[in-house]
Amino acid sequence: MSEDRDAQDREMALGSGIAAFEAKHFVQAAELLEPLAEAGEAEAQYRVAIMAQNGLGMVENPLMAYKYMKAAAEAGHALAQHGLGFMYLEGECTDKNPRKAVEWFEKAAEQGLQGSMTTLAMMYQQGNGVEADADKAKEWFRKAGFDEM
Repeated sequence: MSEDRDAQDREMALGSGIAAFEAKHFVQAAELLEPLAEAGEAEAQYRVAIMAQNGLGMVENPLMAYKYMKAAAEAGHALAQHGLGFMYLEGECTDKNPRKAVEWFEKAAEQGLQGSMTTLAMMYQQGNGVEADADKAKEWFRKAGFDEM
């Protein structure tokens, strides 16, 4: 019975934290989501990472942003996989590593994230982190829903 209550409390805190985040009440969102992120809740980790990366409701904290974005990405959270890809692509919150960026964009793209598909297309088009490959670029643009590029 106690476990059910704890699960309900966590669900309520997550829902309230997401609502606060969406309403741009970042201090409240951080208070509600940080304990859940620490406990391994991927959605909370993703949102805390965004807040830490951008200094929303807390002091900017690149190490925390990377830690939680990576944890959420490894848990299979598609938006976190995309976010981690951009961290590696831009060298934000971690060392720049376009090859690792490609790996994470591919994971997010496999889950249907169009933004990751488009980013991969551009990376193949430009040879950024991968060998330039016009055919693969076209394939990713097509998967993302674009007609001929």
